[in-house]
Amino acid sequence: MQDLTTFSTVLYKFYIKDNLLPVKFPACLLTMAVLLTHFVGFAQQQPTVSKKAIAKWVNKKEWANGLQLGLHPSVNQDSFYVAYHRNKKLWDAAFLFLKTEDLAALTAGKHPIVGEAVFANVTDAPSKNLEDVKWESHKNYVDLQYIIRGKEMIGVADTSTAVITQPYAADVINYTAKGVYYTTDASHFFLFFPNNAHRPTIKVEGYDVVKKVVIKIQTAPAEQ
Repeated sequence: MQDLTTFSTVLYKFYIKDNLLPVKFPACLLTMAVLLTHFVGFAQQQPTVSKKAIAKWVNKKEWANGLQLGLHPSVNQDSFYVAYHRNKKLWDAAFLFLKTEDLAALTAGKHPIVGEAVFANVTDAPSKNLEDVKWESHKNYVDLQYIIRGKEMIGVADTSTAVITQPYAADVINYTAKGVYYTTDASHFFLFFPNNAHRPTIKVEGYDVVKKVVIKIQTAPAEQ
């Protein structure tokens, strides 16, 4: 019930209070469908174990299979637990890629891991000024973002508190939001789920060029 209440609040905020519905009716319908899918799906995927048990699972790091990188403290542990156990084979493949690949030697571009279900996008490029970076979220993939070399700043906000500026298209929704900003480095990775708006690739003074990998992990249950 709480998730449906949140969904109703989002619809009111985006399309009635902000008067977007008459202006962008087709795009709004698509985005409303995406939001409804997200909220209903999220309500159906609440973990069946306690937060204490989930925290113990995260800290034990059996999911990492020897990967030494840390999970950033901003990551929602409940969402991680549900997503991992929904698609364990895909997540294991993503973590194995991070563990076994020579990340420093990876060329820029797309690297398939499990077809289109899990793949890595590597960039080695200048970071951007804050005003040039949009808030975004995705429906079909979780983003695992890791800085291989350099530093950048990443903003994180919940989509329920953000305002849509560009309706859903090509698995991206853009927003304006007031979030929390973190300076990243090579010690931790971030996870961004469908309810996490994020604002990556923001320049940190002294680090003009950053090498980064974004592993896209399918949210829908994979075929066994």
